Amino acid sequence: QLQLVVSGGGSAQPGGSLRASCAVTGFTLDHYAIGWVRQAPGKEREGIALVSGTDPAFFYADSVKGRFAIARDRAKNTVYLQMNNLKAEDTGVYYCVAVRSWTESSGGWWADEYDSWGQGLQVTVSS
Repeated sequence: QLQLVVSGGGSAQPGGSLRASCAVTGFTLDHYAIGWVRQAPGKEREGIALVSGTDPAFFYADSVKGRFAIARDRAKNTVYLQMNNLKAEDTGVYYCVAVRSWTESSGGWWADEYDSWGQGLQVTVSS
């Protein structure tokens, strides 16, 4: 059974850092791409980062490029999202998702079908 268990996130001041983790069970990271999707208050859902399965490639939306980093640890079957230089507009609920196919653009990534979702993780950036 595909399962994604997230942890981390929390609150930070502008310019600060947070890290989120997504531990996956029921499959290996080679078989699915793992991405992070965020839902900010009053905004459309946004796919902000993704790491593909085999021969991993990394994708970032322009809104987080240069500040966020997605990484994976195959031994732990875990994907991480390191969030640096946080801004108030990064506030939202973050979801870890597993997908097998997706589309990318400068505005983010998205999929027609999401194979699994982790629980939402609140990230709040304020002074």
